[in-house]
Amino acid sequence: MTKFLLILSCCILGVSCAEDKSLPKAPDYSDMTQWYISDRSAEADMFYVISTEIGDYTLEDGTIRHLADTYLEQTRQPMYGEMLGVDTLISGKLNYYSPYYRQCSLHSFASDSVSFRFNIALDDARRAFAYYLKNYNNGRPFVLAGFSQGAMIARELLKEMDESVYQRMVASYLIGIKVSDNDMAANPHIRPAQAANDTGVTICYNSMRGEDANYPAQEGTNAIAINPVNWSTNAEVASLITEPSPLKPVQEQTKDTMKVQLDTASNLLLVTGYSANDYVLPLIGNQTSYHTREVWLYRDQLKKNIQQRVEVYLGQF
Repeated sequence: MTKFLLILSCCILGVSCAEDKSLPKAPDYSDMTQWYISDRSAEADMFYVISTEIGDYTLEDGTIRHLADTYLEQTRQPMYGEMLGVDTLISGKLNYYSPYYRQCSLHSFASDSVSFRFNIALDDARRAFAYYLKNYNNGRPFVLAGFSQGAMIARELLKEMDESVYQRMVASYLIGIKVSDNDMAANPHIRPAQAANDTGVTICYNSMRGEDANYPAQEGTNAIAINPVNWSTNAEVASLITEPSPLKPVQEQTKDTMKVQLDTASNLLLVTGYSANDYVLPLIGNQTSYHTREVWLYRDQLKKNIQQRVEVYLGQF
């Protein structure tokens, strides 16, 4: 009977018992090793949730893991790489806090178990954000940001955010995901950004290859979007000149001159003139989407804009 109840419980929760045994240890956020922190004694913070940095991996005993182990160097290293990269590229003068969490592997997004695994990742990030607010934030204004899986998590944190906390949020940057009409209806804290200097708003965009005429059918639409080059919500074309790849030293690259335009019908960002071919994700990527370059391509614009919104926010008090 006990064995039957255990199996039944696993079925109700939508998770196999075998998968449950393979779960990594939950991170303890009172442990400093579970954080990447840059304390710059600034007046405002950035809380950043990293994107998917691992695939499925196998332990020495043959156990296959689908979630990152935040205590295992094998999975910590790629997560640290993104934390460091984003801190270096866009956080500017802000204090920067990024938690390690049991993120879903890339393979998970092609699996029927993705919902269960994502909920574990979300719960870690939820606990990390609560710990940050209680122990690190000290009542300062903050920017909430995330990319890809991290943006999916940040969207949920925004949905659950207490009103008093939301009033301290300078802006949220949900990079590389789509926000649906249902998300908007369920989350009054999602207010689409309309310009470069509004606060309490959400910045969201998804970049596509502009030369591909089939992009709307392939990618669907977004309820909100803004062009991160000219901070416009109309179809005005912006020019972006930058190195195309984060995988090569910038001094070894020739800069691309790109045109970036928001398609107001689909709310997708159309990019033409991009030369790199090292951007496609394995398993779930495709040639039309520049998903992996959403931070890199607009890094200078994001860094400047984050600082601008912080200064506007601070100037209101």
